[in-house]
This record gives sequence, structure tokens and C-alpha cells, in this order.
Amino acid sequence: MSEDLVLYIVKDRIASITLNRVDKRNALNPDLIAQLTDYLLKASEDEEVKVIVLKANGGTFSAGADLAYLQQLQQNTYEENLADSNNLKKLFTTICYLPKIVIAQVEGHAIAGGCGLATVCDIIFAVPEANFGYTEVKLGFVPAIVSCFLMRKTSETVAKKILLTGELFSAEDALKYNLITFVTKKEDIAQRVKDFALDLCNNASASALMVTKQLINQTTYPLLEKSLDMAVQINARVRESDDFKKGVASFLNKEKTKW
Repeated sequence: MSEDLVLYIVKDRIASITLNRVDKRNALNPDLIAQLTDYLLKASEDEEVKVIVLKANGGTFSAGADLAYLQQLQQNTYEENLADSNNLKKLFTTICYLPKIVIAQVEGHAIAGGCGLATVCDIIFAVPEANFGYTEVKLGFVPAIVSCFLMRKTSETVAKKILLTGELFSAEDALKYNLITFVTKKEDIAQRVKDFALDLCNNASASALMVTKQLINQTTYPLLEKSLDMAVQINARVRESDDFKKGVASFLNKEKTKW
């Protein structure tokens, strides 16, 4: 496994988990997903940690998948794509089920899987300059796993608009769509996130935070596992489709796809 794709620091009962694949715009690949999941679980078990902040180095929060990863997906068997999809499911459900609050600090664009990573967090701060978007349909792919969470955060009308068009949208729109919690100026966001995290640490019971998060999840996501199991299978199956292969090939060749 590659080193330092994710950084982990604990201070003042806050675990800062930082995506550090700057040269690839913090794009998700199997190594980064595995490291990030491991650090989230580490923070969950660390008695010195009460709140988790997820952020990224560089100018992009996460650009989704990178070229090498997309190329590999085209070569995978159905079973390999199923396993890979389950790894992404594990990352998102880890954040969802974690007994500690996860705050996203989004200081750059969050695209495709990166958008899903941000919006599955409990509290999301974003700078006005950050763009969000589920661009999968433009590659002949589907945002299957994240849709299971998205549909419970926003309306069907908004979900269809952003998932079917694959268009980017602003942080202000993300706030309007109920996908994020706060829009904060770039020069203020680090302090605002720290103050928010410290307020939870100092003024709320860890047990009460855990149970409240569990209560919200259980009432909001009663059929989450069933939906995710279906989404994982759809994810793997679509990766074998001609449209996905065509979309990825056009993307790799920097050509506009003729749908």
C-alpha cells in the first residue's frame, strides 16, 4: 500500500484526517480508500478522539477517480468490480455508522466519488469557490452507492436534476439542496471548523452525540443496507457495459463522447 495518501493527527480531542494525494487531486483509488477507512476506524476506537475532521491538502477536496484507476476498472472481472464497489460502500458506511461526529472541511472541488465522500459526512463546511457534482453519467457510469445517501438528504426533484445532468453546482447550491451545512469564507473555514469541533468536544456528551447520530441514521436510513447491496451490484454490472467502456475511453483520450 502506498504511503502517506492520508495523514492522521490528533489534537484537542479532534482527529484531523487529511487526504494527501495532491498530485492526483486527491482522486479516489483503492489504496486511498483503504487508508482512509482504516484511519476513520482508528479514530473511532481512539479514546482521545471525540470529533473527526476530514479535509484535504492541495486545491481540490477530491476529483473522483483518476486515470489509472479508470483504466483498471475496464480490465476488472465482475467479481473484482463487485469487491471494489464494496470497498467504496465500506468507506461511506464507516462514516455513516461511526459513533463519532465526522465534519468535512471542503476547501476545493468535490467531484463524483469525492462529492459523495463530502456529503456523506455528518456536518459539511465548504468554501464558496468549491464546486460539487456527480458527473458519472457523462462517463456512462452511475452514482449508485452515493445515491442511497443522497436521496435521504435532498428531494427527488433535486436528486434527478443533479444526478441525471451530471452538471457541476456551487457551494451555495449545495447548501440550498441540503447537501452541505455551511458555506464559509476560505480565510475563515479552518477556524470555523475548529471552533465547531471544540464546541462539540466541550459542550456535548460523547455518549449523547453517538446515540443522537445513531437515532438520526436509524430513522433516516431504515433500508440503507438493502439499498446499498443493490447499488453495489449495479455498480459492478454497469462497469461491464459498452457505454461505460466508451465513456472512459473518450475521457482517457480527452475526447468528447458522442452519445
